[in-house]
Amino acid sequence: MPDVGLPELRFNHEGLIPAIAQQHDTGEVLMLAWMNQEALAETLSTERVCYWSRSRQKLWRKGETSGQVQRLVELRFDCDGDTLLLLVDQQGVACHTGHRSCFYTALRDGQPVETSPVEADPATLYG
Repeated sequence: MPDVGLPELRFNHEGLIPAIAQQHDTGEVLMLAWMNQEALAETLSTERVCYWSRSRQKLWRKGETSGQVQRLVELRFDCDGDTLLLLVDQQGVACHTGHRSCFYTALRDGQPVETSPVEADPATLYG
């Protein structure tokens, strides 16, 4: 696995670090995913965001199936070096459900409420 040359970063015991994707110009929080060193190195070299899929146990290039690509604008990390913040330019929707953001459910009066509409049919995005 490549070393990204950032000793400030602390990957967990599985070699992963959480990565929060945020739309660079609006501040909208889009999603949380995981990166390993290889995904981070690819993201930094190509400026196209790549994550590590824990369910598939392989690299996941955002948008490779759906076309909903994330372009890296800036990489930031927190004071402890154990969480990444990716400022991205999101093309289309970020969530596999067809919502712009994965954070589309709010708890209001003790009940979950969808706060934004589905913008793209998941069946169309993923076949």
